[in-house]
Amino acid sequence: MGSMQDIRVVTDCVKKIMEEEESPHSKLSSPEAKLGMQVEDLWEFQAPQLSPTEKLNACFESIPVSAFPNTHSHKGIEIKSNCTLAEAVEILAKNRILSAPVINVDAAEDASWIDRYIGIVEFAGIVVWILQQSEPPSPRSPSSGTAFAIAANGLTNAVGLGNLGPEDAAMTSGNFFEELTSSQLYKTTTVRDISGSFRWAPFLALQKSNSFLTMLLLLSKYKMKSIPVVDLGDGKIDNIITQSAVIHTLKECAGLEWFERWGTKKLSEIGLPVMSSTHIIKVYEDEPVLQAFKLMRRKKIGGLPVVKRDDNSAVGNISIRDVQFLLTTPEIYHSYRSITAKNFLVAVKKYLQEHQQNSPLVSGMITCKKDNTIKELIMMLDSDKIHRVYVVDDNGSPEGVITLRDIISRLVHEPRGYFGDFFDGVLPLPQSSRV
Repeated sequence: MGSMQDIRVVTDCVKKIMEEEESPHSKLSSPEAKLGMQVEDLWEFQAPQLSPTEKLNACFESIPVSAFPNTHSHKGIEIKSNCTLAEAVEILAKNRILSAPVINVDAAEDASWIDRYIGIVEFAGIVVWILQQSEPPSPRSPSSGTAFAIAANGLTNAVGLGNLGPEDAAMTSGNFFEELTSSQLYKTTTVRDISGSFRWAPFLALQKSNSFLTMLLLLSKYKMKSIPVVDLGDGKIDNIITQSAVIHTLKECAGLEWFERWGTKKLSEIGLPVMSSTHIIKVYEDEPVLQAFKLMRRKKIGGLPVVKRDDNSAVGNISIRDVQFLLTTPEIYHSYRSITAKNFLVAVKKYLQEHQQNSPLVSGMITCKKDNTIKELIMMLDSDKIHRVYVVDDNGSPEGVITLRDIISRLVHEPRGYFGDFFDGVLPLPQSSRV
């Protein structure tokens, strides 16, 4: 399943991670560890007839999301609605984040949060929007004869319902994104102009009084990768809780009774992986890299393996976060006639190594087996800052994939009728959205 230098196994390094953990007493200084102790105290007072899962549900329902550590990298980073796409990309890249809330510059100072923000802008949304808006009104009336317009037209047609194949790789020429980021469309279009591509209008948010259980269910069963927590008093975002932040918090809870009861179970004992090998969405190494990002957006997944066409062995993994390298480092593809998935992996990995930047893309794919414990996976996911692990058999063939969402979903369950009318006030995806 790929070369040994690109594929890492959880059991090879999980011992080292556990050895490097702080002592139980020093961990108590961690905000996440203190939160874990709060769960521990609640755990001890739960009715003995309750199952472990029911006990955890009761504990998490008793803790408000305002108690979640406010240490997320998004804190304080907002993008003004009149920023250009180029400026927005620069802000996201500089702060090493994939998305940020967009604040309405025309909103009144005392506006409520629903009027203060117009949505959340993402790297992936910017890329797809640019390509879609670059296409001519119809195939019979091209808007321009420039190389950029012709290339954009071909790619935006591909971003639709059809698939990109090896024969389409030439459309993604090595200088395509360099021309794109030099275009007037990229330099003058504002974030407000692409608000139709936002997933929510403005977004689904939690109040500070909502419970941990609500937050955990939204991040797992309801497939949200991050949730803003708003302060109704000043109408501003107080925190942004991500799946990764939850996994980090769980890692800090290692050693506590409630965590050990759950975390020491083997993956096979708790029904993981959920996704089998026949359902793993993948992209071939000779396909255009845009096919990978297109599949992620269409299938609503955060990453996928890049495989060889002859034997389906994996050569690497592309995450939705990697879409940023199409806009922030377009010059690194100059030497390639086309930007295939394989060429993209090679070019970005070389760039990151030369600039001594850490990234999951550099460390390659990480695998595990069904007899690993959920605790071991949490340690590895948090240490390497990755969002998925591939489960392999004794021969190294993929048997499934486990994501952050899968792990969180095994921590809690949704009681019957729990959300009630919670979603009634949520504004839907804009009708004009094409993403």
